[in-house]
Amino acid sequence: MQQRIEASPALLARLAGVLYLVIIAIGVFGQVVVRDRLVVAGNADATAANVLANETLWRLSVSGELGYLALAVVVNLLMYVLFRPVSRNLALLGLSFNLVSVSVEVVARFTLLAPLVFLGKAPYLQAFEPQQLHALAYAFIRLHVYGFGLSLIFFGCVCLAWGYLIRRSGLFPAVIGWLMQVAGVCYLVNSIALLAAPAVAAALFPAILLPPLVAEVSFCLWLLLKGIDSRRWHAIARGEALPPTWTARLETWSAP
Repeated sequence: MQQRIEASPALLARLAGVLYLVIIAIGVFGQVVVRDRLVVAGNADATAANVLANETLWRLSVSGELGYLALAVVVNLLMYVLFRPVSRNLALLGLSFNLVSVSVEVVARFTLLAPLVFLGKAPYLQAFEPQQLHALAYAFIRLHVYGFGLSLIFFGCVCLAWGYLIRRSGLFPAVIGWLMQVAGVCYLVNSIALLAAPAVAAALFPAILLPPLVAEVSFCLWLLLKGIDSRRWHAIARGEALPPTWTARLETWSAP
């Protein structure tokens, strides 16, 4: 089975591209179409009214984002298989960081279900004033922002690893590797600022997330439309020479 899977790396690359594109599309839908429209910054009452008026849309968004995290696990495995011949240890490191990122994001997404509970009509909620319930619902939505930011710290590390592997392999344009590593730095800066210096994060957002969007869409479309050179992938898997990049030369010079 493993031999049959690895016999068609171009097919695996395109499959990864399709799933990656689905993940990006669902993520953009959840953030831009749903939360950016329904969540009113600093106004718990207006946010609660919007969520109640669009409850089905909110549920669909949360369900879709939990679903794409399952797809992300599959993409992680595919990327590990594609990058393993280049550097097994670094590919495994990227896989590990990605699984941690997905795990943290799953927990963060569950906080978006809390508003549906607090804004429901269960009898036990009558012990609270409406404004209190609205405030609790809004607080959990804000908690999601921090949870998602925390997950992006780990995904930023993934982008750094993938960017290096992309450049090192010669299977993709080097510029995509550089873009992915810039994306990793942007994710790390944005998330650390969100946790440690919210005022700085507010000043950087949303511009700091534009490079990651360009990088991930570029990588996704290359996987989907171009795939990879199967002959080159198999040559690397057989241990033949990788492209003489400066990183390869550095590893050669530092070898005992």
